[in-house]
Amino acid sequence: MWQQDHGIEDRGSPEWQTEAHVSGMLAVKDFRELKVWQKAHELTLGVYQVTATFPREELYGLTAQMRRASSSIAANLAEGCGRSGDAELNRFCSIALGSASELQYFLLLARDLHLFASGDYDRLAEKTTEVKRMLTGLVQKLKAVG
Repeated sequence: MWQQDHGIEDRGSPEWQTEAHVSGMLAVKDFRELKVWQKAHELTLGVYQVTATFPREELYGLTAQMRRASSSIAANLAEGCGRSGDAELNRFCSIALGSASELQYFLLLARDLHLFASGDYDRLAEKTTEVKRMLTGLVQKLKAVG
């Protein structure tokens, strides 16, 4: 089912399936139904956990930037779902994709500054790449529908 392939959780609701098929739109009202939002939220929790171990002098620098970029991904998905229509959701998905790219850079910077404990960079970089792939798929689907 395309909903599953593009990050939308199928909860078995006939109303969900009918609404999506009849309108030709994704019809996402609750951002928590998006698997990509769930993954982005998990990523943000991981970033907060890892950055808690960063040196205190990075609190208002790299720590804040990484937290802002990661939380922006899920926040933009939530905002896009609260807007009307697929075009608005697509716009906010594109913004989320930009935030994910920004986070990728901050992860590289933190790695190169030796701020990560063993394995943290690889784990977060992999999750970020997964979120970017899911966002790209959702953006493509929204363009096809729109």
